[in-house]
Amino acid sequence: MNRTDRLYALVEELRAAAPRPVTVGVLAARFEVGRRTVQRDLQALMAAGVPVRAVTGRGGGWSIDPATTLPPIGFTADEAAALVAALAAADASAPYAGAARSAARKIAATMTGPAAEAARGLAARVVALPGRAPEPVRTAVERAVSGGTVLELSYADAGGRVSDRVVEPAGLLTAGGQWYLIAWCRTRRAGRGFRLDRITAAVPTAEPAPHHDLADLLTGSAAAGATRPAALDPLAPPH
Repeated sequence: MNRTDRLYALVEELRAAAPRPVTVGVLAARFEVGRRTVQRDLQALMAAGVPVRAVTGRGGGWSIDPATTLPPIGFTADEAAALVAALAAADASAPYAGAARSAARKIAATMTGPAAEAARGLAARVVALPGRAPEPVRTAVERAVSGGTVLELSYADAGGRVSDRVVEPAGLLTAGGQWYLIAWCRTRRAGRGFRLDRITAAVPTAEPAPHHDLADLLTGSAAAGATRPAALDPLAPPH
């Protein structure tokens, strides 16, 4: 985690605990850094105008102005359970899994009442077998898809044969519990789907990728009928 991400995460940790203070030791353990690093980060936040403050005395630590915390979210118990199930599906090999964990912490910090009880109860009864996509590969794919940049990768086909590709990402497909990068493959001069757990290496580049329509690249493939998950409709841009 770089310093910018850590500063943001520190604020979210304090928001989640507010109005209770959090000790430097707890924050250092949470982010796997030294106490001095946490102290410097907190001082930097104060200098930037973020309303964090040191609380002295017994039970002291660092806290943030409670007025900056988010209000409770009005989830029903069923909605809370649905979120737990969705977050559970974002295992360590899924795209944006790190961001999903961060989102889960924010949601948990703002949930109250029956919704919070339902979410915690279901979370205690969900297990998963981790996927196999290495973190460096997942991170490179995330950056290429979100940033719209060309990606260099090595890919093993179903027979285990590895080839090097240069691809222009169009989007992501999830099917049968697997994640696929859908992209225009410069090597094959055609649209291709690359299963994330078969990408053995991936290197992001700074080269902007030309735009490719995801549906067009899926035409003629087994995934030609794929549609956007209904749960994502509220996040879709207006027509």
